[in-house]
Amino acid sequence: MDSTVEVRPSLIEVKDCRQAYHKDANADLVVLDNVNLTLREGEIVALLGRSGSGKSTLLRIVSGLLRPTSGTVLWRGAPVMGPTDGVAMVFQSFALFPWLTVQENVEIGLEARGVHRAEREIRAEAAIDMIGLGGFENAYPKELSGGMRQRVGLARALVVHPDLLLMDEPFSALDVLTAETLRTDLIDLWMDGKLPVKSVLMVTHNIEEAVLMCDRILVFSSSPGRVASELKVPFPHPRNRLDEDFRQMVDDIYALMTRRVPVGPKTAASAPVSPLATPLPKVGTNIMSGLMETLATEPYDGRADLPALAAALQYEVDDILPLGETLQLLRFALFEEGDITLTALGQAFVNADVDERKRIFAETLRQHVPLVSMIRQVLDERWNHRASAVRFRDELEDHMSPDYAEDTLRTVIAWGRYAEIFSYDEEAEQFGLEDIE
Repeated sequence: MDSTVEVRPSLIEVKDCRQAYHKDANADLVVLDNVNLTLREGEIVALLGRSGSGKSTLLRIVSGLLRPTSGTVLWRGAPVMGPTDGVAMVFQSFALFPWLTVQENVEIGLEARGVHRAEREIRAEAAIDMIGLGGFENAYPKELSGGMRQRVGLARALVVHPDLLLMDEPFSALDVLTAETLRTDLIDLWMDGKLPVKSVLMVTHNIEEAVLMCDRILVFSSSPGRVASELKVPFPHPRNRLDEDFRQMVDDIYALMTRRVPVGPKTAASAPVSPLATPLPKVGTNIMSGLMETLATEPYDGRADLPALAAALQYEVDDILPLGETLQLLRFALFEEGDITLTALGQAFVNADVDERKRIFAETLRQHVPLVSMIRQVLDERWNHRASAVRFRDELEDHMSPDYAEDTLRTVIAWGRYAEIFSYDEEAEQFGLEDIE
């Protein structure tokens, strides 16, 4: 028997890719570092990771819309120097022209390529029919549902018959049922050989979506973005979410993505150079309280399997991971190997009344969130007990992007207010001790 394995031609090769943005006199903000990947004909590959891990940036680099700071990107063996023929993209936000009909939106890419009107109409009608929108050619985007608008976006990308289809979280703006229907339709077209593409590269933060659709999954770590793991999905299509092996792979990926989360106190060697060096996610006190209360009751009784918990709460990776990491940061839970477990402090918080909860929260904030302690110390030392938020925002931006700095500051404001550690004047953008005992 011939044991030779057919090696399909590569479409895209990314070698030692790095993307960084210069930040005035400060150190560069590195978004991607040492990223390598090869995409071959005949496969669907997922870039799986959390928001901020550089997945969408890499997609723009692959498309030729962004030049990497360093590294090489090859399209069929030739360096990518700009937007690449043979590559089309589908966006999360539909990106349709509201003043154009479905037919005109789908034709616009062909028109830009100089395709004659008669051929444009024929190809656009075929793409519209293929994607399940026959009869809606003359409708405007405002007359369509979200799912139908995304189908228009798909038809517009497919009508140019690209070799490579890039999809940037194409289902995340859709409701659960619509997204599931569109995923299934796409896979059916792919398996039947009806999609006029050779490969698909998609960005997602939905683990089940990646396992359901893709042949390979590249799991990204964050800060900076890197390919932390590459996984081959061995299941034939159509795939069953309830299959034991499918569920196990989802569990394994959750465990992989939580294994990198630090557990317990930081050592001196791993401590950040500055207390302001660690971004904080936008996680509110109400959602923290709600999750702890959920964990404390049946059927979890203090410990939950992350995939089961995420499914029950209809959470995705970008919901459950920041929440679990925040509870761990505050010592309310342990978060590792795909499980989340309430600590004794977390259980005490659940059992406490409102005032006691605030006291517990204030104490753990002071101990484990250096920015909170820093703000309170500045307020205590100043004669008028007030301090501008600009000072702390500027210091945060020395260590992270402006967006992360703003999110971190807003999180600290919300937490500090709840714990009654300080007040905050939104209009003046000032911290203070008014109404704080």
